[in-house]
Amino acid sequence: MSSPRVAVFNAEAEKVLHFLQTEFSKLQTGRASAALVEHIDVEAYGHHQQLRTLAGISVQDARTIVIQPWDRSVMSNIEKALQVADLGSSPVNDGQVIRISLPLMTEDRRKELTKLVQKLAEEAKITVRQHRQAILDKIKNEEKDEDVRYTQQDELQKLVDKTNQSIEELRKKKEEEVMTV
Repeated sequence: MSSPRVAVFNAEAEKVLHFLQTEFSKLQTGRASAALVEHIDVEAYGHHQQLRTLAGISVQDARTIVIQPWDRSVMSNIEKALQVADLGSSPVNDGQVIRISLPLMTEDRRKELTKLVQKLAEEAKITVRQHRQAILDKIKNEEKDEDVRYTQQDELQKLVDKTNQSIEELRKKKEEEVMTV
């Protein structure tokens, strides 16, 4: 039977994994992906919005992303936001759509991205450890029965190990994507 504290940790661990997946999806892997640009903030209609709420985003080929704004009045704002995002390529506005041709990734850039993937994975593990420590403190301070306390601590550690294994799997998968030419 899972304790409420362990259930809270499980929810936090799921958030960490989701955040890590989102961050990984934003990294260029050598192939064009809508995820590279959909989260870019664009100043439009007086406030910031994500690009995906202002335009249709599609992949034309392995290196080209096509952005078709639903309202052409925000096209220049989208173009500026893409330039600021520094994707390694300048957006080309033809009046109807904006095209981004991604450059081929060099070996140095791939290694740099691999280091970033490792850093993001390590930060996720640190966050998991911080959540684990907070839950352990609550268990130690609030649980009087020693058997229940050890059972909850063991259950929590198993969940931490499972979460760390998931983080490692995500990291390895993303590193493979980045290093694939």
